[in-house]
This record gives sequence, C-alpha cells and structure tokens, in this order.
Amino acid sequence: MRRVLVSLMALAVLGSSVSTAMAEQPWTLYDNVRYMSIGDSFAAGKGAIPVTSGFPYLLYKNGVFGSITNVTFANAAVPGSLSDDVLAWQVPAAIKSFKPNVVTVYIGLNDLQKIFGGANPATVLTKLGQNMGGILCGLRDGISPSPLVIVGNLPELPWLTEMNPQVLVVIQQANMIIAQVATSCDAKVADVYAAFDGRTGVFLHDRNGAAANEPHPTNLGYRLMAKAFEDAAAQ
Repeated sequence: MRRVLVSLMALAVLGSSVSTAMAEQPWTLYDNVRYMSIGDSFAAGKGAIPVTSGFPYLLYKNGVFGSITNVTFANAAVPGSLSDDVLAWQVPAAIKSFKPNVVTVYIGLNDLQKIFGGANPATVLTKLGQNMGGILCGLRDGISPSPLVIVGNLPELPWLTEMNPQVLVVIQQANMIIAQVATSCDAKVADVYAAFDGRTGVFLHDRNGAAANEPHPTNLGYRLMAKAFEDAAAQ
C-alpha cells in the first residue's frame, strides 16, 4: 500500500510540473516572428544529415531571429529550383499567404549550371539579375511592413574551377550581380563565398563515394552558411 501511495504522489508531482510548464508555454502564435526560407536545394538542406541540419533550420533552432517559442518557421525551398521558379512560385506564396517578417534566399547555382552546360553566360547572368530583382524587391514591396531579407551569395566550386578557371569567373560575376541587386532592394548579403573560401570538408563532393558532380554542403558547410546568414542579420 505504501508503494502505491508513493507512486501516486510521484505522478501527482509530475502532473503538476507538466501542467505548470504547459501553462508557461506561450501559445499566442499570431504575434510570432514569421521566418521563411526560399530557394533551391541548398535552402532546403539537401545533403545535411539529418536534413534539419541545413542552414535555415540551424538559424531557427539557434534562435537567430527569435526564440523557438516565438518564431513560426516555414521552409518553401524546392530542390532543383531556378531563379525563375522562385520568382514564379515561392515569392507569391510568401506575399499572399505567409507574409514573413524575415526571409532567407538562396538561389543561383542551378541557373549557372546552364552556363556550365554551354549556354551564353551574358544571357544567363542577365536573367539571373532580373529574377533576383523581382525576388528581393518583390519581397520588400509586396509585404507590409517590409521583411528583413537576406540573400546568400555563391561559393566557389573548387573541383570545377580546377578543370576550368572560367567557372570561378562566372561565379564571381554572379556574386557581383547578387550584391548589386541586394543593395538596390534593401536586402542584406550573407557572404557564403568567403565562409567557404579555403576551407576543406565543406562539400559532399569531397566525401568517399560521392558523385563527381555532387555540389551540396556537408553539415560543416551548412553550419558555415548559417553563420554567414547570422552575421548578415546582425549588420
């Protein structure tokens, strides 16, 4: 009988603790900071193990834009997306439905793949700039109050630039466009290029058995990306 009473008392204490914790939990979601990630597979966290080790999830979990209990997070990024896709589908969803206070944008490498495949660089880069303007200025002008928008620039892909130095030139040109458009649209730039520069172990391409054209970051790479976005947010 004494054991039963002790057990019941323990359950009562546990129940009281749970009730207190639940009572203290803020459930007023309407006034949460709304954070949205848009872009391609990098923004979706592809290659991270688990996928929630991708940079947008790290920004959320690390409380960069507010405590977890006060941030509503949506990841609308889709692997394989081009800047056309982000402008046509992801930006309208942000403006019409989610209305975020903070948006991180990561897009561009899939566009540059066209150049690496033989497309005219000037044509592709011009289109990337136009789409980037539509994305960044569209978010600024389409949501009231205007959200904090942070766009990441593109890293060097060393295994490609070793084979063809023009790859680096194209990436640097794209990053200049991203910086110029960000300035005109009042967005901030996360310097992913600098974060990856000279570092090893940041791409899955370097892992044993990886595909020859595997460009996605490792968990370390995603942590460096998250830090670059965090630093940009603090500017």
